[in-house]
Amino acid sequence: MEDNVTTKKLIVGTISLVCAVIFFGGFAKDIAGGIFDFGKLTGQFPEWLKTAGGTSAKGGFIFALTLVPSVMLALGFVAIFEHFGALAAASKWLSPILKPLIGIPGNCSISLIASTQSTDAGSSTTKFLRDEGKITYKELLIFAAFQFSAGALLTNFLASFAPLLLISDKSGTVAPTSIAICLGVIFLFKIFGANLMRLYVKKFVKETEAEV
Repeated sequence: MEDNVTTKKLIVGTISLVCAVIFFGGFAKDIAGGIFDFGKLTGQFPEWLKTAGGTSAKGGFIFALTLVPSVMLALGFVAIFEHFGALAAASKWLSPILKPLIGIPGNCSISLIASTQSTDAGSSTTKFLRDEGKITYKELLIFAAFQFSAGALLTNFLASFAPLLLISDKSGTVAPTSIAICLGVIFLFKIFGANLMRLYVKKFVKETEAEV
């Protein structure tokens, strides 16, 4: 009976994990008006918050306040996905990949995917994992290094840099690369940076050391 219960939880958790990947990964942004997409539900900053040159202290403060809803939304949905066993399923299926790749457990996968769209969602969900004791302090450091470099890579690259690939020079030649290659290089170096931190943590961070 226990095996049946465990199997049932794993199946439900796997379905929840897939839903989390779709929600945070931006795969449903064009479905039903984006109601199943984290980026669409979070929304964009209104034009009146954009200050000239980005130098206004008041404007920056208001800008920072607008990050709160996205963090709350991310934490709320992670709690829902966890309730249905998504983190347990992620640990089961993805630990064999993430552990040797960058030294973090599979239950970080939802936060990893969220961090490709939003730095706020990535950091808040990672803090959630640490507070719940689902990752160790060493794993937190490694994961933070992964997220810190090229944070929100999908959102920032596709919105800011991808259009530059279509600009041609005087002879009509465009950049000899593609969006996929650029994203691949960015992701590769994020993994490289995480492994540098992994080496540092292994050598200099003690098992009994705790965060400040």
